[in-house]
Amino acid sequence: MKADAGGVELGENPKSSTPRSGLNRGLSILDFILRLIAIFGTLASAISMGTTNETLPFFTRFVRFRAKYDDLPTFTFFVVANSIVSAYVVLSLPLSIFHIVRSTAKNSRIILIIFDTGMLALLTAGASAAAAIVYLAHNGNTKTNWFAICQQFNSFCERTSGSLIGSFVGIVVLVLVIFLSSVAISRP
Repeated sequence: MKADAGGVELGENPKSSTPRSGLNRGLSILDFILRLIAIFGTLASAISMGTTNETLPFFTRFVRFRAKYDDLPTFTFFVVANSIVSAYVVLSLPLSIFHIVRSTAKNSRIILIIFDTGMLALLTAGASAAAAIVYLAHNGNTKTNWFAICQQFNSFCERTSGSLIGSFVGIVVLVLVIFLSSVAISRP
């Protein structure tokens, strides 16, 4: 076949790679949007859990029962894990924008998948540990004499349960981000 002045063989579509890069660009835009959702979910979870406290009066106003998130190390780990993941996702946004501009970049996507997977593991560990404590707070465990505290500390339990929702949304979003990046890498 003959080639024209642009180096493209005659009879060949010069934009044959455009649909492939167009799909990768679309995946990169979706990746960016999902990262924004992950930021809001994890940051809202960290703030919600970090500001959770409730004080109940006992017989007198001088004796009070208090429930605070940092009374339980698991909740502290939850706040730290969500904060770290939120900061990581914010720091990964420029690379996500780079993938929108250069949709064929593969090495940076591989690095991003590795770090995304690590952050997914951290977030899953924090959310799972906090979910176990929230379950105990709601239901207790009569075999070990752990009583449910949610009848007394209703606001505390509602906020901790709500913060778990945002964290689990972040987990689902990170799974989708890893999947989208894997699809973009595997495309020829």
